[in-house]
Amino acid sequence: MIKVGDRLPDGEFRVKNADGTTTDLTTAEYFGGRKVVLVGVPGAFTSTCHNAHIPQFVANAGALQAKGVDRIGVMATNDHHVMKAWSQSLDADGKVDFLADGLGDFTRAIGLEVDMVPGRLGKRCKRFAAVIDDGVVKVLNFEPDGAKGISATGAAAMIEALD
Repeated sequence: MIKVGDRLPDGEFRVKNADGTTTDLTTAEYFGGRKVVLVGVPGAFTSTCHNAHIPQFVANAGALQAKGVDRIGVMATNDHHVMKAWSQSLDADGKVDFLADGLGDFTRAIGLEVDMVPGRLGKRCKRFAAVIDDGVVKVLNFEPDGAKGISATGAAAMIEALD
C-alpha cells in the first residue's frame, strides 16, 4: 500500500471532456510539477460519496487553492461517462477533476483496492484523501475502520494538513 513519502506509480486516468471527447491522462501529466489533493472514493453517486464527501471539496475548492493546491482530483473505479455525469450533477466543473479508473488499474497499483463483492459492488477503491506534491505523497488520510461519516478524508482535514 502506498504511504507518505512514496512516489506515485505510473498510471492513467480517463476523463470525458466538455465536448464529449475523451482524454487519457498519465499520472506524470496530472501530478507532475503540481500540488494536488487527490480523493479516492468507492464509487460515483454512492450515498456517502455523493452526499457527504465530494461536495465538501467542491464547496472548498477556493480555500484549498488559497493553500497552494493547483488541482483537486477525485478518482473512482467508474467509467469516464459516469464520472462526467457525477461532476455535472455536483456542479463541480472547473473546481474538481473527476478521474476515471474504470478498470481499477491505478487503484491496485497504489494498493488501495477493496473487495465490495459481498455488497454486489465489485472491486472498488478504499476511501482516502491525499496531498500529492510533484508526484510524491505528502499526506495520506483514511477514515477510521467502522467510522460513520467523513472526517479524516474531508476537505477540512486537507485544509488543516496544508497549514
